[in-house]
Amino acid sequence: MTTDKSVPTFQEEVSPGRVLTMPADGTGLSVIDPWLEPFNDSLRERYAMFQKYDDVIKNSLGYEDFTKGYNYYGLNVQTDNSVIYREWAPNAVTASLVGDFNNWDVNANTMTRNEFGVFSVTVPPKDGKVAIPHGSKVKITMTLPNTDERIYRLPAWINYVTQNLSVSAAYDAIFWNPEEQYVFKNPRPKRPESIRVYEAHVGISSPEPRCATYKEFTKNVLPRIAYDGYNTIQLMAVMEHAYYASFGYQVTSFFAPSSRYGTPDDLKELIDTAHGMGITVLLDLVHSHACKNVIDGLNMFDGSDHCYFHEGGRGRHELWDSRLFNYANYEVLRFLMSNLRYWMDEYMFDGFRFDGVTSMLYKHHGIAYGFSGDYHEYFGDTVDDEGVMYVQLANHFLHERYGDVVTIAEDVSGMPGSCRPVREGGLGFDYRLSMAIPDMWIKMLKEQSDDDWNMGHVVHILTNRRHLEKTIGYCESHDQALVGDKTLAFWLMDKEMYTNMSDLTPLTPIIDRGISLHKMIRLISHGLGGEGYLNFEGNEFGHPEWLDFPRAGNDSSFQYARRQFNLIDDHLLRYKYLNEWDRAMQLTEERFGWLHHPQAYVSRKNEGDKIIVFERAGVLFIFNFHPTQSFVDYRVGVHDAGKYKIVLNSDDKQFLGHARVDNNSEFFTTPGDWDGRPNWLQVYIPSRTCLLLAKAD
Repeated sequence: MTTDKSVPTFQEEVSPGRVLTMPADGTGLSVIDPWLEPFNDSLRERYAMFQKYDDVIKNSLGYEDFTKGYNYYGLNVQTDNSVIYREWAPNAVTASLVGDFNNWDVNANTMTRNEFGVFSVTVPPKDGKVAIPHGSKVKITMTLPNTDERIYRLPAWINYVTQNLSVSAAYDAIFWNPEEQYVFKNPRPKRPESIRVYEAHVGISSPEPRCATYKEFTKNVLPRIAYDGYNTIQLMAVMEHAYYASFGYQVTSFFAPSSRYGTPDDLKELIDTAHGMGITVLLDLVHSHACKNVIDGLNMFDGSDHCYFHEGGRGRHELWDSRLFNYANYEVLRFLMSNLRYWMDEYMFDGFRFDGVTSMLYKHHGIAYGFSGDYHEYFGDTVDDEGVMYVQLANHFLHERYGDVVTIAEDVSGMPGSCRPVREGGLGFDYRLSMAIPDMWIKMLKEQSDDDWNMGHVVHILTNRRHLEKTIGYCESHDQALVGDKTLAFWLMDKEMYTNMSDLTPLTPIIDRGISLHKMIRLISHGLGGEGYLNFEGNEFGHPEWLDFPRAGNDSSFQYARRQFNLIDDHLLRYKYLNEWDRAMQLTEERFGWLHHPQAYVSRKNEGDKIIVFERAGVLFIFNFHPTQSFVDYRVGVHDAGKYKIVLNSDDKQFLGHARVDNNSEFFTTPGDWDGRPNWLQVYIPSRTCLLLAKAD
């Protein structure tokens, strides 16, 4: 590749010891991947747009004030106990702050408007104290042009809202100003080298058919996560959402942690306690769209169709029935980027899983669009340049300010550069979710017999990711558990999970197969599927059935909106074996660190034998997916010579295996080319078993 000598360059170490010279114009991606060179002009335009908005922020308020909009907007208590309230509502003619404190009198606390459409009012202290009582209800009321219509809204920056379903499904804004502020006791943990994510939802984190709490999660679930060896929690459905069954993806109040589970301080205690256990905590962040609710959401906030969103069709997501942000608007950018900082600074989250990134990056939002991987799909008129710009700004700011921040993209498209730094022309994420992997497993279990499983296809899907861009592999997340689908365990064992998961019942062929494949599918996804691993709450022990939130269609039942941890606490049930296997996987990865080592070398994918062999981080992985055939003295290639020992064995009795392999066995290599490796050794590998070997020294 030839570079324009007039363009400044910088040095980038893209992998240990490999340093590349890159142009500082956003085309660094094509230095790594020359196939992107035909799109250099698009990359330059994309980067120029990022620089434009980066300069706008620097030359106006600067990042420090711009990203702390929550100290300017919303309700802020001053040192003299007065309260200043500001709100951006450019379409409104007049505005007033109303609430319990002033008997909802629209004339008591009228607001003044500036030239930018920002309304403000100061509520003076009463007898030296804050005049608005802690825990009381407030709203903003506005009048509209031409009609003088009066509307009532929840403050856009409100940090606590509550819902009383016996009165109304609509939320009330609460002035949250406790006398004592929560003080964090534990520092943030260092960013994990190998990220092992436990995806969790506080509300479903109880075996009981009800909504669980932050405090219950802290007491009952955090110790389980720590025991199981996960070092990262991804908390779902924290940003307040009016409709519980939306799984948290129809956000109504962006700065308010969901009150269904408790108070803001309860959430802070949860995160603080996790930090004390050395666990990183990520927020499942929804900046891709917003709930269309008007009364308690951002939709038509100032009476106009736009305000925070695009007007007309561009501002609506047809599939999600929600509103789409206008990322190019200065105040919208300030709202969203302040939201990032708010969750990082006020709640001490360690990063974010960005939901719906595909919708943000493309004008078609991924609706009815099948990505083939052709590079033309990632450039041109189908790309939403403003959405790309926002994602770059957000990642650039987060990584500049927080050295150990983690950002994960939920994106099905695989846009080149998603997980490369913004300065190279990338989107700046640290990881992307490998969404094709769970789809593969579900499809195989639904449509193929075990004899028809294609080992080459399995390896291809597990390893098909962009070089030097990190992904998180997983075999099932919350998506696969939702009603209409089933967990992997339920696909494997179905109705027999109701009758034959007790140690007191016979180990039927269906249960034996199900438990064996459940272990193998998880480990091969872990070892081969990415640079991180994710598990959805409960699936570590083979949670049965599916997930379905209370809604009109199920008579508002919590029957399937819970996680049955009682199943592993009952030691007569076989779920404990799967839980111990999952724990052993995490602890073995912690010991060897394969997730932060280069992608595995696959030396064998034998269709007849149903054998897959690969090496990663000095560990030899051997999988026998054959439903009936075991192999004695099976020869496998290995790079390093020496004596090997078993470090993990799915056929071990403690994992409900059949103990066909002696864990004390020693394996000695013999020099000689085998499967492209300079040495080989021989193992006994029973059917539906996986072994991990490592050098004894």
